[in-house]
Amino acid sequence: MREMYREIARRLRADERCVVATLVEARHARPAPIGTSLVVGADGSFVGNIGAGCHEPEMIEAARAMLAAGGRRRMTAALEDEIFDGSACGASLTVELWIPDASFLAIADRIVEGQQPVSFTCGVSTCCIEAKRSLVVVGATQLAAQLTRSASSADFLTTIVDPRAEFATKARHPQADRIVVAWPQDVLPEMLSGADALVVLAHDAKIELPALACGLTSEIRYIGVLGSRRAHRARERSLVRLGYSPGALSRIHGPVGLDLGGLQEAQIACSILAEMLAVLNHRNARPLCEAEAPLRS
Repeated sequence: MREMYREIARRLRADERCVVATLVEARHARPAPIGTSLVVGADGSFVGNIGAGCHEPEMIEAARAMLAAGGRRRMTAALEDEIFDGSACGASLTVELWIPDASFLAIADRIVEGQQPVSFTCGVSTCCIEAKRSLVVVGATQLAAQLTRSASSADFLTTIVDPRAEFATKARHPQADRIVVAWPQDVLPEMLSGADALVVLAHDAKIELPALACGLTSEIRYIGVLGSRRAHRARERSLVRLGYSPGALSRIHGPVGLDLGGLQEAQIACSILAEMLAVLNHRNARPLCEAEAPLRS
């Protein structure tokens, strides 16, 4: 979603006119997050997708007409028609078509950065784009590079913490938003107060244990740590000796990740991200074909 706001900002900087179609309301089902946008350029080309299916061509045509006539337009799309086998999702969508001006540039930049929630007016509606979630990874390993790459694509701000300067470099971790060369106990108490998830990948007890202790002392919603079951049992014994109860230790997901059978680093990173999302989204990580709750809520 944020890529479309990056595209809007690019066009505004280049003084290129465009029309934006923004999803502002969804009822019965939600094929895309509120605020998802599609951008139509002066040459008639478009980028993005708002989940309106077969109704998107008419929205694109309306946007092209607006480039000549100006103004704004509010459109609805009912995804209730039977499509071949009756597989429409049943959603009813409201979409605002609007033309951004130079005053929107600063707003678009803030949405792209994702540091804070951003509210803005489009047409006659107000949209709020939530801030990115925050992931702290302790241990500047190759797996950490894969995890920050995957998490960045999933709308997380990512920070890597490691006291080893030769490991914690931008060259090794190009997708990380921030790299902090420090011992975890020196920086995590403050850092975790605003974070959503902590994943420890250090392979070194003198880095892992202080990081986990900081996580357990915080109210962070997800704590994960890499390692075998045997290694994790040893780690738990060490934390018990430090005064942490078995109940407190139950907050730690170790070994970290879902059982997807992946052995490559990119596959392990996917399993970690999947478990993290399940916990943060209050889901049980069952296959969608077995789910009873709404698929997107």
